[in-house]
Amino acid sequence: MDHEAVFTAVYESDVRARRVKRSVELEAGDIEGDRTVATVDRDGNRLTITIEAADLIALRAGINTWLSLVDVAERCSGVDAVAID
Repeated sequence: MDHEAVFTAVYESDVRARRVKRSVELEAGDIEGDRTVATVDRDGNRLTITIEAADLIALRAGINTWLSLVDVAERCSGVDAVAID
């Protein structure tokens, strides 16, 4: 893959980060295509999503998808990120 975007969300606790990770990580294998791959990792209270794509259009679509998934997971679980890189 030629392009990559990495997003890190920092939560108040690792319990909250774990909740969001569990909500979105199932999608990592289900929504990937030939042009994008995503990984979801957690280290304590930090959730990192890495999106790799073959082209910029696929990268933009991947970014939109994953940020939307995280947003829905946060709203459903009542968790807000403290910071996003």
